[in-house]
Amino acid sequence: MKQNITILGSTGSIGTSTLDVLARHLDRYAVFALTASQQVDLMLEQCAQFKPKFAVMVQEAAGLALAQRVKAENLSVEVLWGPEALDFVASHEQVDAVMAAIVGAAGLSPCLSAAHAGKRLLLANKEALVVGGDVFLKAVKEGGATLLPIDSEHSAVFQSLPEDPHTWADRIDRIILTASGGPFRTRDPATLMKVTPEEACAHPNWVMGRKISVDSATMMNKALEVIEARYLFGVSPEQLSVVIHPQSIIHSMVQYKDTSVVAQLGTPDMRVPIAYGLSWPERITSGAQGLDFHNLKAMSFEAIDDHGHSERFPGLQLAWQALKAPSGTCAVLNAANEIAVAAFLNHEIRFDQIHAVNTETLAKVIPQSPQNLADLLNLDLISRARASEVVKAFGAH
Repeated sequence: MKQNITILGSTGSIGTSTLDVLARHLDRYAVFALTASQQVDLMLEQCAQFKPKFAVMVQEAAGLALAQRVKAENLSVEVLWGPEALDFVASHEQVDAVMAAIVGAAGLSPCLSAAHAGKRLLLANKEALVVGGDVFLKAVKEGGATLLPIDSEHSAVFQSLPEDPHTWADRIDRIILTASGGPFRTRDPATLMKVTPEEACAHPNWVMGRKISVDSATMMNKALEVIEARYLFGVSPEQLSVVIHPQSIIHSMVQYKDTSVVAQLGTPDMRVPIAYGLSWPERITSGAQGLDFHNLKAMSFEAIDDHGHSERFPGLQLAWQALKAPSGTCAVLNAANEIAVAAFLNHEIRFDQIHAVNTETLAKVIPQSPQNLADLLNLDLISRARASEVVKAFGAH
């Protein structure tokens, strides 16, 4: 029997990479539903190629436009729109696995729906855990869902751990996440105020969307990944560390209590962790190029405290601060960062002010231990409002 797959965010970089992997294994997988925000042209192409049962657009206007074009092309695809439709295709009884690739807090609700419905949940949306935290983990446990990480770093950790999670606490000393350092690893920190959105989006190793590319340039993506790792693997914040590895060959490492280190290596291609998540515990071809060790000249590492990195990437330390703060603080940090990055991409604030927006928002919003989705969404809304006020204050100067 083929596995039915729903892809949340099919027109983004993770979504298109997922479809590339699925296209290589149509004997094993069928696309049940595709979702996107507003990219009608690409969604129509995907519908024509993969023939899903449902296509969902978040924006109503985009949904209406897609419905017209699907009808004109005589495609047997049912078009839906709106946030509720995302929850519907994420939790549908015919769905076996859900690729959660919607960027930001917008992906939280359908992720929770998939978790409650007991799906195999392939988590590429780190914000679901950063924002959802214990609420999200509770839904996974109560729904009987299988949670598999798709971020390259967390997939690497997962592949480097023993198969039985009950043994992790007794064996693990620490988890080491690697970071490329992004496009500004060697840039003079004093010049960061002049960085343009185009420069920030030009990642040296990975092809990513604009928001994630900016997060990589500030290293806020690594801060969010530290938070995600805390929830995924059940370790303490003190057991998590980050090292800069410019070549992006070692994707992360696990150090055991006997000091042995187990790492996962591979080319910087998201199809590798996607293929692993789809087929786990088996392995299928991904389409990625294998490592050529004969031409791999060097692998180097830099401590966060070296070469001015602490000054260059101040946002990274917010991860440990948020994890030690009241429950819900990670959700505040995520909301602030989404507003700050959007403001930078819209030329409303400078690159170096992203961190300032995040820290000022954290100072203004003290959360009250969110217990459910409604609490999380309300906290997210309040945090975005406060962050927007901070952005306006910066713009006024």
